[in-house]
Amino acid sequence: MLMAMSPSHPTPPTAGAVPGDDAQLRLAGAWTLDYAAGVGEALQAAPDSVRTIDATGVDRLDSLGVLQLLRYAAQRGMDYQTFRFREDHRALVAAIQDIHDDRPKTRREFGFAAALARLGRAVHANALEVVSLVSFLGENLLKLGRTVLQPRRFRLTSTVYHMEQVGLDAVPLVALLSFLVGAVIAFLGAQILADFGATIFVVELVSIAFLREFGVLLTAILLAGRTASAFTAQIGAMVSREEVDAIRTLGLDPVELLVLPRLIALLIMLPLLTFIAMVAGLLGGMAVGVFSLDIPPQAYLARMQQEMELRHFLIGMSKAPLFAMVIGLIGCLEGLRVEGTAQSVGERTTSSVVQTISLVIILDAFAAIWFMYMDW
Repeated sequence: MLMAMSPSHPTPPTAGAVPGDDAQLRLAGAWTLDYAAGVGEALQAAPDSVRTIDATGVDRLDSLGVLQLLRYAAQRGMDYQTFRFREDHRALVAAIQDIHDDRPKTRREFGFAAALARLGRAVHANALEVVSLVSFLGENLLKLGRTVLQPRRFRLTSTVYHMEQVGLDAVPLVALLSFLVGAVIAFLGAQILADFGATIFVVELVSIAFLREFGVLLTAILLAGRTASAFTAQIGAMVSREEVDAIRTLGLDPVELLVLPRLIALLIMLPLLTFIAMVAGLLGGMAVGVFSLDIPPQAYLARMQQEMELRHFLIGMSKAPLFAMVIGLIGCLEGLRVEGTAQSVGERTTSSVVQTISLVIILDAFAAIWFMYMDW
């Protein structure tokens, strides 16, 4: 129990209105744990017209007295900042004021009304997330345009570093997983097509699937888990160490210094990784066709060249810059939202991965439906 006291002998707590000023309540005596019952009675007896409290006459004050006053102010809708305390009590009051709201959370309510309220809050929070993401997109486009007009602002070294981190380091993983997924699609497709004696059509199945959808989607999902989380953790750690505040103090723009190099690196490298994923997926399908379906390599390649259309490749590549923007913006925005604690870094990193993967799949689904209706 924290306590601030004076050398005088303690007396029971009292509270009374100041003569001629019913809006001010004057306290006296010892507002401590020893007089807990008296503290509650004194506050309950205070008139409803009280709007501020003068506690300079209090002899002794401990954490219980301060908490009682805080709760009294909250119940009456009073501005606690207007309360007057003795100088030797101020340190205790400030310490208790910082933590008085840290109470155990109330039990979660169940029922239709409570579920509906939680749903409403979740929808509102998601709407705010969308608005902030669109706002962050506009800010980045504006500063990207300024960088184009003023090339000296372009951070070449940082951009090249992130291109290596985002692109080159991810090539083995993207190529391996795309090869295996291509092989799995070819194997499953061949099992079904074999019932109709159309095993050779596995070439079109793998080619169209990887050129239109799987190449760019697999790459975007891998980078959403690998790169978006890295961006959030890197920028979040800088926020928690107050490095971002130092950047602003130096007159530099954190978005221009931290976000744009990462965004440009993703815009360059994700289409290249998508191309690698397409090639690896086609090779995986061809490996199954050659070794499991007894399709000669020459026949497989000839049918692929004969049946494959350029529009499938262009449709797949057209989605890569959009996914790169989504991954870069969400990863950097969540990093800038870190509140300075290790727990916040973990929460924002998890949030960035979930948001990017979800949004990438949603956008890909809408794009697939739109291209289908456009007969492309």
